[in-house]
Amino acid sequence: MWLSKVRETTGQSVDVDWQPFSLAQANSADKGEDFKIWEQPGIIDGSDTALLAHRAGLAAKRQGKEAFESYLMTLLKARHEEKKDLTDPAVIHDAGVAAGIDMGQFQEDLLDPDLLREIGESHTKAVEEHGAFGVPTYVFPGGGTAFIKMFVPPDEQAGAIYNNLSEMVSTLMHVGEVKRPQPPWPHGVI
Repeated sequence: MWLSKVRETTGQSVDVDWQPFSLAQANSADKGEDFKIWEQPGIIDGSDTALLAHRAGLAAKRQGKEAFESYLMTLLKARHEEKKDLTDPAVIHDAGVAAGIDMGQFQEDLLDPDLLREIGESHTKAVEEHGAFGVPTYVFPGGGTAFIKMFVPPDEQAGAIYNNLSEMVSTLMHVGEVKRPQPPWPHGVI
């Protein structure tokens, strides 16, 4: 949501290559070192919908950048504004309809078992190459990587926040972590 505001308010091109990262996998240390959520029987047969939103995102991505971005924004709004459950197949379907993607192609692609391989590879790469541990993790131009927890800023701050964070993460290598005490943050922000 924030990055779309950067585009809208500044006209700045923000090229994003959205990739799946599974919090269910990241939080599975108690299941053993060899546990891979994308290899679990319920995930494979679809009875466990823990990775449904990831599968749906990849299925929408197959319809091109514009279709994917429309679908992603619809899904993000469903989750963060409407508080809908992204493991609910009806929510996933309704987002596709609202985004105007080709639903026949989407449903066909959603069933492709290769999506689970893509999710596993993306998650593994995020952890091994970028040190990802949570979402959202951003890999900025120049290769700087950071987990950034924030609320959607007002329009007049969106671009400045992006530019400042991008510069800090990409060039100021001595900064390892910046965290506001909670509370008081986010008092007065939302």
